Amino acid sequence: MTALTLSTAGAATLRADALVIGVAKGAKGPVVAPGAEAVDKAFDGKLASVLETLGAGGSEGELTKVPAPAGIKAPLIIAVGLGAVPGDDEAYGAEALRRAAGTAARTLAGLKKAAFALPIEAAEDTEAIAEGALLGAYAFTAYQGGDGKNGPKAPLAEIAVLGAKPRDKAHKAAAERALTVTQELNRARDLVNAPPNDLTPESFAAQVTAAGKEHGVKVQVLDDKALLKGGYGGILGVGQGSQNPPRLVKLSYTHSKDAKTLALVGKGITYDSGGISLKPAGHNETMKCDMAGAAAVFAAVIAAARLGLPVNITGWLALAENMPSGSAVRPGDVLRMYSGKTVEVLNTDAEGRLVLADALWKASEEKPDAIVDVATLTGAMMVALGNRTFGIMANDDAFRTAIYETAEEAGEQSWPMPLPSELRKGMDSPTADIANMGERMGSGLVAGLFLQEFVGEGITWAHLDIAGPAFHEGAPFGYTPKGGTGSSVRTLVKLAERIGAGDLG
Repeated sequence: MTALTLSTAGAATLRADALVIGVAKGAKGPVVAPGAEAVDKAFDGKLASVLETLGAGGSEGELTKVPAPAGIKAPLIIAVGLGAVPGDDEAYGAEALRRAAGTAARTLAGLKKAAFALPIEAAEDTEAIAEGALLGAYAFTAYQGGDGKNGPKAPLAEIAVLGAKPRDKAHKAAAERALTVTQELNRARDLVNAPPNDLTPESFAAQVTAAGKEHGVKVQVLDDKALLKGGYGGILGVGQGSQNPPRLVKLSYTHSKDAKTLALVGKGITYDSGGISLKPAGHNETMKCDMAGAAAVFAAVIAAARLGLPVNITGWLALAENMPSGSAVRPGDVLRMYSGKTVEVLNTDAEGRLVLADALWKASEEKPDAIVDVATLTGAMMVALGNRTFGIMANDDAFRTAIYETAEEAGEQSWPMPLPSELRKGMDSPTADIANMGERMGSGLVAGLFLQEFVGEGITWAHLDIAGPAFHEGAPFGYTPKGGTGSSVRTLVKLAERIGAGDLG
């Protein structure tokens, strides 16, 4: 696990294996960013010219390595692009700092210590740099290097943020928050990256139980027998085709009796074959990621507990494996859900909404102030918003807007989406109360309308469809690795903070 320290040492004097500085895009070429003055001095004030000669321009995501000159303790300088130079009354944005730190950290595997001398004007900058560096240093290596010879490089051992004040309460708190949130976000990444033969509903529940004991979070696990007794037809229906039975896991973090209550519900399909409605070739290989919503909820609740946020949070993880077999649910079957409502299953690959429906109704019984569900729910959302942006639907416009603003503040890309009432008719069933499929056009919105049917009356609710950003198949960028990303964890933690602070009423 990568360690984090704050230091007031100068960029030239701190001993480290590498020194990370910022370079911005100016009107006439690259500009050395604040924090690297001592390094520029060691280059006789010509560092910008040296970087430009090497092809650097200061664009975001750009990275240039330079051997350190005499007078710099670190042997290697890494100049990372910050984008355009901010205006006279502006500072470098948190996301620009976060991405720059992550870009640099991704190249530092195998080193013991790296110092980050990026621009810092406030504690928020310290947090952004620490968060980006810690996320960028992440690597999933649990299943590599078994021969003891060709294993991956060890992650960067220590990150030192220069310019931050270790004795200043604001900077110290910012660093501690960054460390906590990134550790839990990386826990979610580990879960998403874990192979489905190791991460079953049962083993997932076991990990949650262990983490709950460690961090003082109460955990309750309903196994298949308890689900049958309780009438959880959606979770049981999806899981009945697998030899690995389903689970419904509840996490409870309680701050005080008077605190607002937020319920988080996560889709946890530990592997999704599509069931009888089998996915086509080429669409199965990444379906271990279909539990990313549950992983995000799990991580967010534990993070909230570790931070001691003044809000009561319950997390509901609907865990199942969707497999085709002689016992699997069939297209045309009717399931009686936990709410009592019946659902005609027209497509067994629309299974996420079935497990979420049971969990949403169960969460609603406790009358929380708000419910947010998180799910890799529809390919349609990826068609609409691409691979880096999650969609937000809600039964309350103000709450939807608040989550969008919260995500933006946290550094996550999202977009508000509607719930057009006219699309509800497409889910009418001649056999049951509702079908699990509706119109093809707008099917991501149809899924949201289906979930809305299982939210208790009068409860503020939002749905985050993270199908696009939850699993990154391309080349790493910024602080985003290949594979599981931990999408929505930062948004959920920030939302809990805002609710605890009374910002959302």
